[in-house]
Amino acid sequence: MPKILSKERLASNIVQIEVEAPLIAKSAKPGQFVVLRINEEGERIPLTLADKDTNTGKVTIIFQEAGASTKLLGSLKVGDEIKNLLGPLGTPAHINKVGHVVVVGGGVGIAEIYPAIKAYKEAGNQVTTIIGARSKELLLSESKLRGVSSEVKVCTDDGSCGQKGFVTEILKEMIEDHSKEINLVYAVGPVPMMEAVCHVTAPAKIKTIVSLNPIMLDATGMCGVCRVTVGGETKFGCVDGPEFDGHLVDFKELKARLSAYKDKEQESSNHVCKLLSKC
Repeated sequence: MPKILSKERLASNIVQIEVEAPLIAKSAKPGQFVVLRINEEGERIPLTLADKDTNTGKVTIIFQEAGASTKLLGSLKVGDEIKNLLGPLGTPAHINKVGHVVVVGGGVGIAEIYPAIKAYKEAGNQVTTIIGARSKELLLSESKLRGVSSEVKVCTDDGSCGQKGFVTEILKEMIEDHSKEINLVYAVGPVPMMEAVCHVTAPAKIKTIVSLNPIMLDATGMCGVCRVTVGGETKFGCVDGPEFDGHLVDFKELKARLSAYKDKEQESSNHVCKLLSKC
């Protein structure tokens, strides 16, 4: 079974683990994800691959302890084994040389944009990265992202680091500054943030790709739980995605589906929280 090789708490409820998975590390591409089960009774958790090392056979996973399963995952220690790790899954990002790419990361999405930034840069693009969080303590991987970006712009809701405000405000300023044409925007983060990014880029007709994380079950395209409406057509996040044209995504439907089990998720989370003595 896959073993946890390292563990680091990046923020109060955000954890980074490195897992032994040589076959996944060898074949994974930017934009793809894995599904894991902690134990025999555990649910399947889809998580984005934040990085990989083909030499050591390690994959890096960064996650937020938001629900019952991620809290259990966060309680594991170095040396512990995970029951199942399936991947890489999903359609890889379509990386081409387009000119100037702006990559936007919000919240935990900041940690997940590294592979895409690196790939766009290696393809010959100028890459401007915008990252935003509620406060300085929640800004993730900033120094790592600076190492692969042409430029990094930072903002926080409370102004504790970088510009005070939201990523969309910086993006709007860049669009209005006609000295630098933007050829593509790539956004990863909370659904409201990605939707707001699309509202900013749509009037300027800038192609915008978003990485969606709908509710998933089997992650192989058979169950249909992860369906999203894109351009009026039903797509499956696990096999058709996770990346889609943001201007075609029905965000209203997506948000409704994501909130369908909020009450049950909270009950389960509270139960695990008590078991782990974290309440």
